[in-house]
Amino acid sequence: MEKHGLLTLVPTPIGNMKDITLRAIEILRTADLILCEDTRISGQLMKHFDIKKPMESFHLANEHKKLPLVIKRLLSGFQIAQISDAGTPGISDPGFLLVRACVEANIKVECLPGPTAFVPALVLSGLPCERFHFEGFLPPKKGRKSRLEALSQLDTTLVFYESPHRLLKTLRQFADIFGADRKASVSREISKMYEETQRGTIASVLSYFSNKSIKGEFVLVIAAGNQ
Repeated sequence: MEKHGLLTLVPTPIGNMKDITLRAIEILRTADLILCEDTRISGQLMKHFDIKKPMESFHLANEHKKLPLVIKRLLSGFQIAQISDAGTPGISDPGFLLVRACVEANIKVECLPGPTAFVPALVLSGLPCERFHFEGFLPPKKGRKSRLEALSQLDTTLVFYESPHRLLKTLRQFADIFGADRKASVSREISKMYEETQRGTIASVLSYFSNKSIKGEFVLVIAAGNQ
């Protein structure tokens, strides 16, 4: 293992650039290579912190193809940092496949603590946080309803990610399957200028966003049925 390189998963800010850690900046400045979802987006982060290191795209559409080369580099001694466009790699972003391959190849992996959107949204919701189920993004079409019906049986707080163009559809489905009176919290643009959190019932937050211009990235927190 001593001859192998190191893969470090580096969380990046989900909005406010000040949320990056000193250790994250140090890792990015000393890495031989930075893997990122979109080099244009990550390039803005690198420019902001004056980090000048080679970057390569590594995303859901190409990670299977690029995985063998990345492992080969790590085995040869490369120090590689992986980042996503925002947040922690592996949480609804690329990361799992590479980590699994590194574990199988006996390559050391580190993951730095840092930003991820669902934790502050969950805490801000006012709903119980000691036990929760993080679902992330629901299937866009096939299997969506059956998945929600299965989740409705769980006796714990539920946490979802959702895009702006599907928000209202998702809240309507929540009302149909979980019940319109179920407690809910919807947060958007965590850590950014227009951050907001709306709390109430599924029906009330649906009504609120039905009359708003829907922009940003959303985290939906739904209470357990007995809460």
